[in-house]
Amino acid sequence: MFQINDNYQKLPGSYLFSTIGKKVNEFQKAHPDKEVIRLGIGDVTLPIAPAIIDALHKAVDEMGNAATFRGYAPDLGYEFLRSTIAENDYKARGCEISVDEIFISDGAKSDSGNIQEIFSVNNRIAVCDPVYPVYVDSNVMAGRTGVYDAASETWSDVIYMPCTAENGFVPEFPKETPDLIYLCLPNNPTGTTLPKDKLQEWVDYANRVGAVIIYDAAYEAYISESNVAHSIYECEGAKTCAIELRSFSKNAGFTGVRLGFTVVPKELKCGEVSLNAMWARRHGTKFNGAPYIVQRAGEAVYSQEGKAQLKEQVAYYMKNAKTIKDGLKEAGYTVFGGVNAPYIWLKTPNGMSSWEFFDYLLENANVVGTPGSGFGPSGEGYFRLTAFGNYENTVKALERIQAL
Repeated sequence: MFQINDNYQKLPGSYLFSTIGKKVNEFQKAHPDKEVIRLGIGDVTLPIAPAIIDALHKAVDEMGNAATFRGYAPDLGYEFLRSTIAENDYKARGCEISVDEIFISDGAKSDSGNIQEIFSVNNRIAVCDPVYPVYVDSNVMAGRTGVYDAASETWSDVIYMPCTAENGFVPEFPKETPDLIYLCLPNNPTGTTLPKDKLQEWVDYANRVGAVIIYDAAYEAYISESNVAHSIYECEGAKTCAIELRSFSKNAGFTGVRLGFTVVPKELKCGEVSLNAMWARRHGTKFNGAPYIVQRAGEAVYSQEGKAQLKEQVAYYMKNAKTIKDGLKEAGYTVFGGVNAPYIWLKTPNGMSSWEFFDYLLENANVVGTPGSGFGPSGEGYFRLTAFGNYENTVKALERIQAL
């Protein structure tokens, strides 16, 4: 008889945002007259920028013409997009990343879940706590995390790096030596980040202990402080220890369009084995490429018009972030984030648990956020709000919270 991958059975409950969606749907069915404002899932609300829409339309027209029709995309992605990325995201920042080190995908979430496949199941992973759930859950599915302890909500073989108010919500080097280190900077969910000199220390540490950093830079477009690196490859030695994940979802509104990329430097090796070659093999075998029209849209992100329009969109969301942060502070909340990232991380009031505050906010203010405990045990007692709503709803949600 067939057998299943029983690692899936080890996962506690459903995916965090699926649970939130279910609870919100149940509330709306019970209260159809209530207007619910969603500041939970990090989904954008502004429409795709005009320069990108123009590129999409042009590419769609090409697909209807025999002379310009495109079928399967090249394994790594179209050269026109990869070379544009190499020039704008890396060379412009002093990073020497070549075109064949860039792998186009359908988004950073997919890559963050898939990248673990090229590593041995015996590797120990280290994650920030709290952390984006995909990092841990995908390793659970692979059988790399050991036994789950429901009381502490931790896995026996995962190295947790607590990010708390005491350490400014930034990780410290773990006491145990990890093989894979997941870093998301600017951070989801806390909205905090590291100055470049501190990130350099992580690169030095990884090279020293022989670890690989899986660096999620999905929110780099929101960095406002000059001492914060936009890419880990701005740090010396990063090409021998780091894989970088990038997304078009948050900087260009591609949450429903789907596009991202991963950078795997050719210098990154395990002995004589190239991780670049391994990822290329995995990519070519399991992925048929992002659509041509979407890759043309991605190229338009880097056009002069695209850059200007997206700068305005990022500013719009960060105005929301400032509005939320300032308003919550005025209401007496303890608040973090919202400077280099579109997330606000707040301490729940009156000793409420994260899920108690979720229910309280939904029932009394009809506002949806994300319980901090859903990101890991150190997230208990905290709550995440996103700045990706429209401004009018953001102000309305804040007024409701202040009135509680």
